[in-house]
Amino acid sequence: MSKGRDQKPHIGIFGKRNTGKSSFINTIINQDVAIVSSKSGTTTDPVKKSIEIFGVGPAIIIDTAGIDDKGELGLKRIAKTKKIVKIIDLAILLIAQNSINEYEINLIKEFDEYSVPYFIIHNKSDLEKINKETRKEILKIAQTDIVDFSTIIPTNLNKIINLIKKNNPPNIYKKTSLLNNLVSKGDIIMLVMPIDKETPEGRLILPEVMAIRDVLDNDCSAIVLKDNEIESFLNKTHIKLDLVITDSQVFESVNKLIPLDIPLTSFSILLAYYKGDFQNFLRGTPKLSDLKENDKILILESCAHQIECGDIGREKLPYWLSKFTDKKLYFDIVSGLNDLPRNIHDYAIVIQCGGCVLTNKQIINRLKPAIEAGIPVSNYGMTISYIHGLYQRAITPFIFKK
Repeated sequence: MSKGRDQKPHIGIFGKRNTGKSSFINTIINQDVAIVSSKSGTTTDPVKKSIEIFGVGPAIIIDTAGIDDKGELGLKRIAKTKKIVKIIDLAILLIAQNSINEYEINLIKEFDEYSVPYFIIHNKSDLEKINKETRKEILKIAQTDIVDFSTIIPTNLNKIINLIKKNNPPNIYKKTSLLNNLVSKGDIIMLVMPIDKETPEGRLILPEVMAIRDVLDNDCSAIVLKDNEIESFLNKTHIKLDLVITDSQVFESVNKLIPLDIPLTSFSILLAYYKGDFQNFLRGTPKLSDLKENDKILILESCAHQIECGDIGREKLPYWLSKFTDKKLYFDIVSGLNDLPRNIHDYAIVIQCGGCVLTNKQIINRLKPAIEAGIPVSNYGMTISYIHGLYQRAITPFIFKK
């Protein structure tokens, strides 16, 4: 499956002001995409660039503000830089002139807390190489690779590229399949895609596009139709389907039309299996039955979108959950990659959207505070299937994989 922009690995570049972060980025991709200046603090906010690293592949590289920024505004910039740690797959920490202190030490602790692989570059080595004392000091706090580098004389650029490959999570640059172990060559897959107010004009939503491409990549056949066309299609063709994937919002009606011997799930659950916190979703979803009067529920959206009447996260889920529990519930919404509320213990459950625009690392770290606090987590598709009594059918394809 070809990687969409959300599936590209995210690489964060960190360091104090004027350690050459922007010059380093320009050097490793052989393009001038980052602003370079001799003035400290030129990069004020994290800047994302979609790039191609020769010998590695497509990636999102993030140029961050100096971790030693000063003043009230500087502290805000540092806070933004630290937020980036939660969403990246790899960190590269730059130091220069054998200088390492609490700024780097605190950042390394952040890398460790969020399980972010990293390595350290002693930059500007054409002026001063790393000495034994600095290397020894680093190794006291970080068991990682440390290498001299110069953007002026980048003779060991290949070594940096190899370190990027070495320190990335397993398989991040390998092609992965949305339908991994769910289908076999020659299978016939039905994809049910209702067209409603939330459907973008003239195009499909990302999970649907991903599924169509993945069906083809697995040498299967895709049947794409709307939910109101299923009955007519089945009566006319009598085709034996191997798997049906539907939009979560019409799961209940689709379930009535698809024979029980045909595996049925949703795009949202498929995404949860592919890059979500699937095991914690499995454990957390049944906790919906334990909701009590006046419980608070946190709903996590991943993208900014125009709010329409009948919005799934803001209208349909609250309505369905209130009807399912027959209790008065309260709902809070967090959009984008904003941090979870500090009062996370106030919530009975956290429900994450499909996360089609997020990476696996972003979803895992986003839910981390809730999971560590012992708060159950679920996702849109699993929640919808559960409250409509279809949960076991929806998760069965992932438990009994081919």
